[in-house]
Amino acid sequence: MIESVQKRVEAALAEIKPQIQADGGDIDLVTIENNIVKVRLRGACAGCPMSALTLKAGVERIIKQKVPEIKSVEAVQ
Repeated sequence: MIESVQKRVEAALAEIKPQIQADGGDIDLVTIENNIVKVRLRGACAGCPMSALTLKAGVERIIKQKVPEIKSVEAVQ
């Protein structure tokens, strides 16, 4: 059985969360629209200047690796 895109994105985020939480932050899935994942960064990540790099080089790369249908990952407030 093929898992839904949302379930696979949630599984990828579950793998990523411990590293983000180790730095005092957190990440939540907000929505997936047109294969664009929208996440909310919380805690230390919310105001961190490195959050854009973390999002693109870390989170987006891992999600796209595990869920190839995903086009991009964006942070929302």
